[in-house]
Amino acid sequence: MEGLTTNQEDTNLSADTILELLANRRRRYLLYALRGQEDPIELSKLAEQVAGWEHNLPPDEVAKNQYKSVYVSSVQCHVPKLDDSGVVDHDESNHTVVLDDNFEYLEPYLRLVVKDEPENSTLNAALQAETGDGLITQIRENVAKLKH
Repeated sequence: MEGLTTNQEDTNLSADTILELLANRRRRYLLYALRGQEDPIELSKLAEQVAGWEHNLPPDEVAKNQYKSVYVSSVQCHVPKLDDSGVVDHDESNHTVVLDDNFEYLEPYLRLVVKDEPENSTLNAALQAETGDGLITQIRENVAKLKH
């Protein structure tokens, strides 16, 4: 399988790249946390949020080793992969991350996979609160309509 690449002349992400980026739950959680944020966010704050969602806890109740696992894998693997694809912009000098231009190509697919996230979780509650109608509720209703 080819590695993550984007064509320099064409900023659209390939289907393989989109699927590879969304295949990892931790990367999806990083993207959920970044959605709707216009200002760069410290990677440490993102790691706290993601660790909380992974362990279904408020971020301030996450154990240090749980946080460290998310932070290290994000710095070494997930954020660089998202940065290389142009989905996020990672400023290594101040350890911040913000969504970048290619996120617009990835977001419709992120909206599809969100329906598989745990229903009774802190992640689900956060995504429900994100919009007035709740992103997950909208998607589940659309999927139910398609099934009938």
